[in-house]
Amino acid sequence: MKMGRDAFFDLLAANRLLIRRRRRKVITTFSRHRFRKYPNLIKGLVVDRPNQLWVADITYWFTQYGCLYISLVTDAYSKRIMGYAVAPNLQAVNCKNALQMALEQIDREVGKYLIHHSDRGIQYCSGEYVSLLDSYHVQISMTESGDPLENAVAERVNGIIKNEYLAHQPVYSLAQAQAVLKQAVYLYNYKRPHFSCDMLVPQDAHQKEGHLKRRWKSVLSQKQPNKEPVNENPD
Repeated sequence: MKMGRDAFFDLLAANRLLIRRRRRKVITTFSRHRFRKYPNLIKGLVVDRPNQLWVADITYWFTQYGCLYISLVTDAYSKRIMGYAVAPNLQAVNCKNALQMALEQIDREVGKYLIHHSDRGIQYCSGEYVSLLDSYHVQISMTESGDPLENAVAERVNGIIKNEYLAHQPVYSLAQAQAVLKQAVYLYNYKRPHFSCDMLVPQDAHQKEGHLKRRWKSVLSQKQPNKEPVNENPD
């Protein structure tokens, strides 16, 4: 029986065969600050081209070197990671570095038609981050609550990078962490097909426009052919 990774893990979970993860919660979002918080502009938005909507988020990464923080900027259409940075702290400059990397791949004319969506964390509301977005005339959108579904694409990419590419990589220095993350982003962008992008890798999906066919199927919902019961001990 053929199935994708997500369906396989759903099947394991349904039969209680998954190993329970150890909970190590790290808070990366502080939204009780004095900076302006922007409205959510993406409710009901249909994303049908690259560089229409970028989503940004911060996640943590436990390493032998200590807890590090990864900032990612991802294109919501192609799922391509446009910019990234890793640092041992949550300073806004690290998010800004990821955004700068992303913006260097477009011109200011493209920026006029781009929305940047994030949570309301202090890093994304800070003057230096907002100023960089303004310099490209990018529209700013933010979540309205702490619900991860308001930034679902960013949350999903966080999980893929951390659990598929970084979880088992030994890291003993910041320089090594930067090299490992760079390699992980390359493999993700150029080697990992997405069911949500018509089985294209993000780099190829980023060259498309229009609707990308979604190819995921839930194995659990597929009907199995009816079979007659077999009596192994006939009278």
